[in-house]
Amino acid sequence: MTKSGSHQYSYRSAGVDIDAGNALVAKIAPLAAATARPGADAALGGFGGLFDLAACGFKDPILIGATDGVGTKLLLAEGAGHYHGLGIDLVAMCVNDLVVQGAEPLFFLDYFATGRLDREIAGEVVAGIAEGCRQSGCALIGGETAEMPGLYQPGAFDLAGFAVGAVERGALLTGADIAPGYVVLGLGASGLHANGFSLIRRLIEGRGLDLDGPAPFDPAKTLREALLEPTRIYVASLRAALRHGIRGLAHITGGGLIENLPRVLPTGTRAVIDAASWPLPPVCRWLAEEGVAAGEMSRTFNCGIGMAVVVGAGEAAAVEGVLAGAGETVHRIGEIVARRPGAPAITIEGTSAWPTPDRP
Repeated sequence: MTKSGSHQYSYRSAGVDIDAGNALVAKIAPLAAATARPGADAALGGFGGLFDLAACGFKDPILIGATDGVGTKLLLAEGAGHYHGLGIDLVAMCVNDLVVQGAEPLFFLDYFATGRLDREIAGEVVAGIAEGCRQSGCALIGGETAEMPGLYQPGAFDLAGFAVGAVERGALLTGADIAPGYVVLGLGASGLHANGFSLIRRLIEGRGLDLDGPAPFDPAKTLREALLEPTRIYVASLRAALRHGIRGLAHITGGGLIENLPRVLPTGTRAVIDAASWPLPPVCRWLAEEGVAAGEMSRTFNCGIGMAVVVGAGEAAAVEGVLAGAGETVHRIGEIVARRPGAPAITIEGTSAWPTPDRP
């Protein structure tokens, strides 16, 4: 019995629809099943996702975990119907961090949080997650969909992902044996990936640009479509090349080459990068012309290089061939030299050739 004149309360009336969540799980179950691989059947519905490491053939494995999100790139997609690529972004940001340590991605879990669940949007995002898992060879074994009315504005949502990989103990890639004379290769990016979008949104707002008008750097697409290009997943190509002499890998995300490549260099070494050795992508040329200075560009965006590969000079040609054969665009972008006390861990030369702002 309720008090006179009072309401009967339910979870649905509070803004959380359990039935909608269950319907979403039913909708995405086939997508997860399509990512099954040895060690995981990718079935959903349990309290936890299972993975049988022995079924993968590892003998003395080390597990490596990575977690990440998509950041404010999400805000470019909200209300615009471009959600599939965000799921690929989410997986890419995690599995690219695993492969730089030599790991094989094994499984992935996602977290989708929103104020009110839209099954169509969530379903499209998860379809992208499943596609990213398929590209990287890992199983989508579970996740969480959270409705939190009052915490998120109508139509807003957030994403997070978590991936686990494994590598045999003796094959762990640390960069410890990188030495002066080694070559740095750069693998072409598929756009801006998932970093720097707070700056981009500020620029768009400041210039009064129309996200649904032609992109200034690619008139065949809208600005929104061009900026939402999904992050490239490098797992398959790098795993094919690892046995050919790669000594270090750096995923070029937030911080750019300046902050990410030094993370894999041992004490006493530094990288000298020639920015003129690869073409600055049109989107980055546009950003430079709009007023993003070279220094800001090189520590905020990937500037066209999504992965740096450090390899011995004698193995560089073989590694280039394998990566190119796997579909990567490969550039020789620099070398490793001895580092004197007080010298920076990385120097990027050639940025003077990048565009300068064409307006105040």
